[in-house]
Amino acid sequence: MDFLKKYNIEKIDKELLEEALTHSSYSNEHKNVKNYERLEYLGDAVLELLISEYFYLETDYKEGIMTKKRASFVCEQALAYYAKKIGLDKYIKVGHGQENHLNDTIIADVFESVLGAIYLSFGIEKAKIYIKETVIPYIKDNFEFFDDYKTLLQEYVQTDKKSLEYVLLNEYGEAHDKTFEVAVKIDNIIYGKGIGKSKKEASQKAAYDAYKKSAK
Repeated sequence: MDFLKKYNIEKIDKELLEEALTHSSYSNEHKNVKNYERLEYLGDAVLELLISEYFYLETDYKEGIMTKKRASFVCEQALAYYAKKIGLDKYIKVGHGQENHLNDTIIADVFESVLGAIYLSFGIEKAKIYIKETVIPYIKDNFEFFDDYKTLLQEYVQTDKKSLEYVLLNEYGEAHDKTFEVAVKIDNIIYGKGIGKSKKEASQKAAYDAYKKSAK
């Protein structure tokens, strides 16, 4: 894959990489095709370890600061940003119904699943080199990613003394795989909507949507 060549990752397990780039909507339409969910689980753990190690070895921050800093650089917005910068998003396989809905959640998940594939193919040292090239530069530059738009929106609204409310609009899917749609109302007017795999995630996305509109 072109997006990995610049990091000297060319002999990666091809089956693992294909799996890492495959969304469940695609695997559901194609027999015997695996999706990225298990690799995402592994990649998430590898990423957290590597970023934790970086802050421990390269800074003298106290535990609370390291935790907060780490969270900002592994949040969905940050992961999707890294993925787009390296062109990873162009290789993601989705089903026909998902083609026009390649959102940041999927792109962020795939960043983690690809890391999981790199780890399984080469081990932790190669994974560390990959993260050093794709993530660490943003940490060194103190690049700002927000993952708590609910707090940001709350602070913004409080300056105008407006009311703020999150409303569950819809939930669908099987019990083990639900999707939630949440709206955020400011003075009883819907300003933003968000969809996520949890109410918390959907609320954050609704807050982000509303903040973009209200802060213009």
